[in-house]
Amino acid sequence: MKIFIDIGHPGHVHYFKNFYFIMINNGHDFLITARDKPIICELLETYGIPYLNRGRGKDSKFGKLLYMLQADVFLIKKFLNFKPDISISFSSPYAAQTSFLFNVPHIALNDTEHTDKVHSRFTYPFSKAIITPQSYQNNLGAKHIRFNNVVESLYLHPTKFSPNQDIYTFLGIESTQHFAIVRFVSWNAFHDVGQGGFTLVQKREIVRYLSSKMRVFISSEGTLDEEFSEFQISIPPDKMHDALSFASLFVGESGTMASESSLLGTPAIYVNSLPLMCYLKLEKENDLLYHFTDGDNVLEFLTGISDFPMFKLSCTNKLKHMVSDFVNPTDFLIWFVANYPKSFDILKADPDYQYNIS
Repeated sequence: MKIFIDIGHPGHVHYFKNFYFIMINNGHDFLITARDKPIICELLETYGIPYLNRGRGKDSKFGKLLYMLQADVFLIKKFLNFKPDISISFSSPYAAQTSFLFNVPHIALNDTEHTDKVHSRFTYPFSKAIITPQSYQNNLGAKHIRFNNVVESLYLHPTKFSPNQDIYTFLGIESTQHFAIVRFVSWNAFHDVGQGGFTLVQKREIVRYLSSKMRVFISSEGTLDEEFSEFQISIPPDKMHDALSFASLFVGESGTMASESSLLGTPAIYVNSLPLMCYLKLEKENDLLYHFTDGDNVLEFLTGISDFPMFKLSCTNKLKHMVSDFVNPTDFLIWFVANYPKSFDILKADPDYQYNIS
Protein backbone atom coordinates (compact mmCIF):
# COMPACT_ATOMS: atom_id res chain seq x y z
CA MET A 1 0.00 0.00 0.00
CA LYS A 2 1.20 3.52 -0.82
CA ILE A 3 0.43 5.94 2.01
CA PHE A 4 0.65 9.73 1.96
CA ILE A 5 1.05 11.79 5.16
CA ASP A 6 1.15 15.57 5.53
CA ILE A 7 2.84 17.13 8.57
CA GLY A 8 1.97 20.68 9.61
CA HIS A 9 2.99 20.85 13.28
CA PRO A 10 5.75 19.29 15.41
CA GLY A 11 3.12 17.28 17.25
CA HIS A 12 2.12 15.59 14.01
CA VAL A 13 5.58 14.05 13.74
CA HIS A 14 4.97 12.34 17.06
CA TYR A 15 1.40 11.35 16.13
CA PHE A 16 2.49 9.44 13.06
CA LYS A 17 6.06 8.25 13.79
CA ASN A 18 5.11 4.91 15.37
CA PHE A 19 2.48 4.33 12.68
CA TYR A 20 5.11 5.08 10.03
CA PHE A 21 7.80 2.74 11.34
CA ILE A 22 5.43 -0.18 11.94
CA MET A 23 3.82 0.18 8.51
CA ILE A 24 7.24 0.48 6.84
CA ASN A 25 8.26 -2.78 8.53
CA ASN A 26 5.05 -4.33 7.22
CA GLY A 27 6.08 -3.50 3.65
CA HIS A 28 4.12 -0.32 2.93
CA ASP A 29 5.51 2.72 1.09
CA PHE A 30 5.26 6.36 2.18
CA LEU A 31 5.34 9.86 0.80
CA ILE A 32 5.56 12.48 3.55
CA THR A 33 5.38 16.24 3.10
CA ALA A 34 6.03 18.73 5.88
CA ARG A 35 5.70 22.41 6.61
CA ASP A 36 8.99 24.29 6.60
CA LYS A 37 9.34 24.82 10.34
CA PRO A 38 12.76 24.17 11.94
CA ILE A 39 11.51 21.95 14.78
CA ILE A 40 9.41 19.84 12.38
CA CYS A 41 12.36 19.27 10.07
CA GLU A 42 14.69 18.56 12.99
CA LEU A 43 12.33 15.97 14.46
CA LEU A 44 11.83 14.20 11.15
CA GLU A 45 15.58 14.11 10.54
CA THR A 46 16.27 12.93 14.10
CA TYR A 47 13.88 10.01 13.64
CA GLY A 48 15.23 9.29 10.15
CA ILE A 49 11.90 9.86 8.41
CA PRO A 50 12.28 11.02 4.77
CA TYR A 51 10.12 14.01 3.81
CA LEU A 52 9.57 16.72 1.23
CA ASN A 53 9.45 20.36 2.33
CA ARG A 54 6.19 22.04 1.20
CA GLY A 55 7.09 25.57 2.33
CA ARG A 56 6.76 27.82 5.30
CA GLY A 57 3.13 28.93 5.22
CA LYS A 58 1.74 32.33 6.20
CA ASP A 59 0.34 33.98 9.34
CA SER A 60 -2.34 36.33 7.91
CA LYS A 61 -5.76 35.05 6.81
CA PHE A 62 -5.16 36.11 3.21
CA GLY A 63 -1.68 34.63 3.29
CA LYS A 64 -3.04 31.33 4.56
CA LEU A 65 -5.56 31.15 1.70
CA LEU A 66 -2.85 31.95 -0.85
CA TYR A 67 -0.54 29.36 0.67
CA MET A 68 -3.35 26.78 0.52
CA LEU A 69 -3.39 27.16 -3.26
CA GLN A 70 0.40 26.94 -3.45
CA ALA A 71 0.50 23.85 -1.24
CA ASP A 72 -2.24 22.14 -3.24
CA VAL A 73 -0.29 22.69 -6.46
CA PHE A 74 2.85 21.30 -4.81
CA LEU A 75 1.00 18.19 -3.60
CA ILE A 76 -0.70 17.64 -6.94
CA LYS A 77 2.71 17.31 -8.58
CA LYS A 78 3.83 14.81 -5.93
CA PHE A 79 0.62 12.77 -6.18
CA LEU A 80 1.12 12.44 -9.94
CA ASN A 81 4.42 10.66 -9.33
CA PHE A 82 3.69 8.72 -6.14
CA LYS A 83 0.07 7.67 -6.84
CA PRO A 84 -0.95 6.99 -3.20
CA ASP A 85 -3.61 4.46 -2.26
CA ILE A 86 -4.62 6.31 0.88
CA SER A 87 -3.90 9.65 2.56
CA ILE A 88 -3.83 10.59 6.24
CA SER A 89 -3.20 13.78 8.16
CA PHE A 90 -4.16 15.75 11.22
CA SER A 91 -6.91 17.52 9.23
CA SER A 92 -4.59 19.05 6.66
CA PRO A 93 -6.70 20.89 4.07
CA TYR A 94 -3.91 20.46 1.52
CA ALA A 95 -3.86 16.69 1.95
CA ALA A 96 -7.65 16.43 1.92
CA GLN A 97 -8.17 18.61 -1.15
CA THR A 98 -5.42 16.98 -3.20
CA SER A 99 -6.61 13.50 -2.24
CA PHE A 100 -10.13 14.43 -3.34
CA LEU A 101 -8.86 15.55 -6.75
CA PHE A 102 -7.15 12.18 -7.25
CA ASN A 103 -10.02 10.13 -5.78
CA VAL A 104 -7.71 8.95 -3.00
CA PRO A 105 -9.46 8.35 0.36
CA HIS A 106 -8.26 10.86 2.95
CA ILE A 107 -8.47 10.12 6.68
CA ALA A 108 -8.53 13.23 8.86
CA LEU A 109 -7.62 13.10 12.53
CA ASN A 110 -8.66 15.88 14.90
CA ASP A 111 -9.03 16.57 18.61
CA THR A 112 -9.62 20.32 18.53
CA GLU A 113 -13.29 21.27 18.38
CA HIS A 114 -12.84 24.98 17.77
CA THR A 115 -11.12 24.21 14.45
CA ASP A 116 -14.22 22.45 13.10
CA LYS A 117 -15.59 25.64 11.57
CA VAL A 118 -12.50 26.00 9.38
CA HIS A 119 -12.17 22.28 8.64
CA SER A 120 -15.85 21.99 7.72
CA ARG A 121 -15.04 24.26 4.78
CA PHE A 122 -11.55 23.21 3.77
CA THR A 123 -10.92 19.66 5.05
CA TYR A 124 -13.92 17.53 6.06
CA PRO A 125 -15.84 17.77 2.74
CA PHE A 126 -12.80 16.28 0.99
CA SER A 127 -12.19 13.49 3.54
CA LYS A 128 -13.67 10.00 3.67
CA ALA A 129 -13.29 9.51 7.43
CA ILE A 130 -12.78 11.82 10.41
CA ILE A 131 -11.21 10.18 13.47
CA THR A 132 -11.39 11.82 16.89
CA PRO A 133 -11.12 10.84 20.54
CA GLN A 134 -14.30 9.40 22.02
CA SER A 135 -14.62 12.46 24.27
CA TYR A 136 -14.91 14.80 21.24
CA GLN A 137 -17.66 17.28 22.03
CA ASN A 138 -18.94 17.84 18.47
CA ASN A 139 -20.78 15.40 16.21
CA LEU A 140 -19.14 15.42 12.79
CA GLY A 141 -21.77 13.33 11.05
CA ALA A 142 -21.65 10.15 9.00
CA LYS A 143 -17.88 10.26 8.46
CA HIS A 144 -17.12 10.49 12.18
CA ILE A 145 -15.23 7.63 13.89
CA ARG A 146 -14.30 7.79 17.61
CA PHE A 147 -11.64 5.92 19.60
CA ASN A 148 -11.36 5.67 23.37
CA ASN A 149 -8.15 7.53 24.12
CA VAL A 150 -6.51 10.85 23.36
CA VAL A 151 -4.33 11.64 20.34
CA GLU A 152 -1.19 12.19 22.43
CA SER A 153 -1.27 8.50 23.34
CA LEU A 154 -0.22 7.76 19.76
CA TYR A 155 3.29 8.43 21.05
CA LEU A 156 2.98 8.47 24.85
CA HIS A 157 1.17 5.15 25.33
CA PRO A 158 3.22 3.00 27.75
CA THR A 159 3.93 0.49 24.98
CA LYS A 160 5.39 3.25 22.80
CA PHE A 161 7.21 5.53 25.23
CA SER A 162 9.52 5.00 28.19
CA PRO A 163 11.13 8.14 29.67
CA ASN A 164 14.92 8.25 29.72
CA GLN A 165 16.69 9.61 32.79
CA ASP A 166 19.51 10.96 30.65
CA ILE A 167 17.33 14.07 30.40
CA TYR A 168 18.96 15.24 33.65
CA THR A 169 22.30 15.29 31.86
CA PHE A 170 20.83 17.29 28.99
CA LEU A 171 19.32 19.73 31.50
CA GLY A 172 22.57 19.97 33.44
CA ILE A 173 21.04 19.11 36.82
CA GLU A 174 21.20 16.28 39.34
CA SER A 175 18.53 13.57 39.17
CA THR A 176 17.41 14.52 42.67
CA GLN A 177 16.64 18.12 41.72
CA HIS A 178 13.04 19.15 41.16
CA PHE A 179 12.22 21.26 38.13
CA ALA A 180 9.30 22.84 36.28
CA ILE A 181 8.71 23.23 32.56
CA VAL A 182 7.14 26.55 31.55
CA ARG A 183 5.80 27.01 28.02
CA PHE A 184 4.92 30.25 26.22
CA VAL A 185 3.27 30.24 22.77
CA SER A 186 3.44 32.80 19.97
CA TRP A 187 -0.34 33.17 19.35
CA ASN A 188 0.18 33.18 15.56
CA ALA A 189 -1.89 30.09 14.73
CA PHE A 190 -5.16 30.59 12.84
CA HIS A 191 -7.27 29.44 15.80
CA ASP A 192 -5.27 31.65 18.23
CA VAL A 193 -6.47 34.96 16.73
CA GLY A 194 -7.96 37.07 19.54
CA GLN A 195 -6.84 34.63 22.24
CA GLY A 196 -4.28 35.02 25.00
CA GLY A 197 -2.63 33.67 28.14
CA PHE A 198 -0.04 35.28 30.41
CA THR A 199 0.83 38.96 30.40
CA LEU A 200 4.52 39.86 30.62
CA VAL A 201 4.09 40.90 34.26
CA GLN A 202 2.45 37.57 35.08
CA LYS A 203 5.24 35.68 33.35
CA ARG A 204 7.73 37.45 35.61
CA GLU A 205 5.73 36.64 38.74
CA ILE A 206 5.30 32.96 37.86
CA VAL A 207 8.96 32.43 36.93
CA ARG A 208 10.14 34.30 40.02
CA TYR A 209 7.95 32.24 42.34
CA LEU A 210 8.71 28.86 40.78
CA SER A 211 12.42 29.68 40.81
CA SER A 212 12.21 29.98 44.58
CA LYS A 213 10.92 26.40 44.77
CA MET A 214 12.77 24.52 42.02
CA ARG A 215 14.72 24.88 38.79
CA VAL A 216 12.72 26.45 35.97
CA PHE A 217 13.15 25.74 32.26
CA ILE A 218 11.24 27.81 29.73
CA SER A 219 10.24 26.55 26.30
CA SER A 220 9.06 29.31 23.97
CA GLU A 221 7.37 29.01 20.58
CA GLY A 222 8.47 32.53 19.64
CA THR A 223 11.49 34.61 20.56
CA LEU A 224 11.87 34.60 24.33
CA ASP A 225 12.13 37.96 26.10
CA GLU A 226 15.74 38.70 27.02
CA GLU A 227 14.96 38.86 30.74
CA PHE A 228 14.06 35.14 30.69
CA SER A 229 17.07 33.99 28.67
CA GLU A 230 18.78 32.34 31.66
CA PHE A 231 15.78 30.00 31.97
CA GLN A 232 15.54 29.01 28.31
CA ILE A 233 15.62 25.26 27.86
CA SER A 234 18.27 23.91 25.53
CA ILE A 235 17.65 20.27 24.73
CA PRO A 236 17.04 18.34 21.48
CA PRO A 237 13.35 18.50 20.51
CA ASP A 238 12.97 14.73 20.80
CA LYS A 239 13.94 14.92 24.51
CA MET A 240 11.05 17.20 25.52
CA HIS A 241 8.77 14.33 26.53
CA ASP A 242 11.48 12.98 28.82
CA ALA A 243 11.63 16.42 30.43
CA LEU A 244 7.86 16.60 30.85
CA SER A 245 7.80 13.11 32.33
CA PHE A 246 10.35 13.85 35.07
CA ALA A 247 9.24 17.44 35.74
CA SER A 248 7.48 18.19 39.01
CA LEU A 249 5.13 20.60 37.27
CA PHE A 250 4.12 22.01 33.90
CA VAL A 251 2.86 25.59 33.56
CA GLY A 252 2.07 26.95 30.15
CA GLU A 253 -0.10 28.19 27.32
CA SER A 254 0.22 25.13 25.06
CA GLY A 255 -2.71 22.71 25.08
CA THR A 256 -0.63 19.95 23.52
CA MET A 257 2.14 20.17 26.11
CA ALA A 258 -0.41 20.43 28.92
CA SER A 259 -2.06 17.24 27.69
CA GLU A 260 1.29 15.50 27.25
CA SER A 261 2.20 16.38 30.83
CA SER A 262 -1.10 15.02 32.11
CA LEU A 263 -0.59 11.75 30.23
CA LEU A 264 2.86 11.44 31.78
CA GLY A 265 1.55 11.95 35.30
CA THR A 266 2.90 15.48 35.64
CA PRO A 267 0.39 18.07 36.94
CA ALA A 268 -0.40 20.64 34.26
CA ILE A 269 -1.37 24.26 34.84
CA TYR A 270 -2.86 25.33 31.50
CA VAL A 271 -3.37 29.05 30.81
CA ASN A 272 -5.29 29.84 27.64
CA SER A 273 -8.46 31.79 26.88
CA LEU A 274 -9.65 29.18 24.40
CA PRO A 275 -12.40 26.80 25.59
CA LEU A 276 -11.10 23.39 26.60
CA MET A 277 -10.88 20.82 23.84
CA CYS A 278 -12.21 17.32 24.52
CA TYR A 279 -8.92 15.78 25.64
CA LEU A 280 -8.11 18.69 27.97
CA LYS A 281 -11.61 18.60 29.42
CA LEU A 282 -11.20 14.87 30.10
CA GLU A 283 -7.87 15.48 31.85
CA LYS A 284 -9.38 18.35 33.86
CA GLU A 285 -12.27 16.13 34.97
CA ASN A 286 -9.70 13.62 36.24
CA ASP A 287 -7.80 16.32 38.20
CA LEU A 288 -4.71 15.99 36.04
CA LEU A 289 -5.02 19.44 34.49
CA TYR A 290 -5.95 22.82 35.96
CA HIS A 291 -7.30 25.38 33.50
CA PHE A 292 -7.15 29.18 33.74
CA THR A 293 -8.52 31.42 30.98
CA ASP A 294 -5.93 34.06 31.89
CA GLY A 295 -2.97 34.40 34.24
CA ASP A 296 -4.74 36.38 36.96
CA ASN A 297 -5.13 33.61 39.56
CA VAL A 298 -2.30 31.27 38.61
CA LEU A 299 0.20 32.59 41.15
CA GLU A 300 -2.35 32.25 43.95
CA PHE A 301 -3.00 28.64 42.89
CA LEU A 302 0.71 27.83 42.85
CA THR A 303 1.34 29.34 46.27
CA GLY A 304 -1.43 27.09 47.59
CA ILE A 305 0.53 23.95 46.68
CA SER A 306 2.35 23.03 49.88
CA ASP A 307 4.23 19.98 48.60
CA PHE A 308 5.05 19.77 44.87
CA PRO A 309 6.37 16.15 44.94
CA MET A 310 3.18 14.96 46.66
CA PHE A 311 1.11 17.00 44.18
CA LYS A 312 2.77 15.09 41.34
CA LEU A 313 2.36 11.72 43.05
CA SER A 314 -1.35 12.41 43.39
CA CYS A 315 -1.61 13.14 39.65
CA THR A 316 0.30 9.97 38.79
CA ASN A 317 -2.21 7.88 40.74
CA LYS A 318 -5.18 9.65 39.11
CA LEU A 319 -3.69 8.98 35.68
CA LYS A 320 -3.81 5.22 36.26
CA HIS A 321 -7.55 5.45 36.84
CA MET A 322 -8.19 7.55 33.72
CA VAL A 323 -6.36 5.27 31.27
CA SER A 324 -7.62 1.96 32.65
CA ASP A 325 -9.99 1.28 29.71
CA PHE A 326 -8.17 3.18 26.95
CA VAL A 327 -7.36 1.46 23.65
CA ASN A 328 -3.91 1.60 22.07
CA PRO A 329 -4.41 4.30 19.41
CA THR A 330 -1.42 3.29 17.28
CA ASP A 331 -2.75 -0.26 16.96
CA PHE A 332 -6.17 1.22 16.22
CA LEU A 333 -4.84 3.49 13.47
CA ILE A 334 -2.75 0.74 11.85
CA TRP A 335 -5.75 -1.58 11.76
CA PHE A 336 -8.03 1.15 10.43
CA VAL A 337 -5.74 2.19 7.58
CA ALA A 338 -4.65 -1.34 6.62
CA ASN A 339 -8.26 -2.54 6.45
CA TYR A 340 -9.91 0.56 5.00
CA PRO A 341 -12.73 0.83 3.85
CA LYS A 342 -13.92 -2.35 5.57
CA SER A 343 -12.64 -0.97 8.90
CA PHE A 344 -14.83 2.11 8.54
CA ASP A 345 -17.95 0.00 8.00
CA ILE A 346 -17.11 -2.26 10.95
CA LEU A 347 -16.72 0.65 13.39
CA LYS A 348 -19.84 2.44 12.16
CA ALA A 349 -21.81 -0.74 12.80
CA ASP A 350 -20.10 -1.56 16.11
CA PRO A 351 -17.95 1.17 17.75
CA ASP A 352 -16.98 -1.24 20.54
CA TYR A 353 -15.12 -3.38 18.02
CA GLN A 354 -12.14 -1.12 18.74
CA TYR A 355 -11.60 -3.06 21.99
CA ASN A 356 -10.90 -6.20 19.93
CA ILE A 357 -7.95 -4.58 18.12
CA SER A 358 -4.49 -5.44 19.43
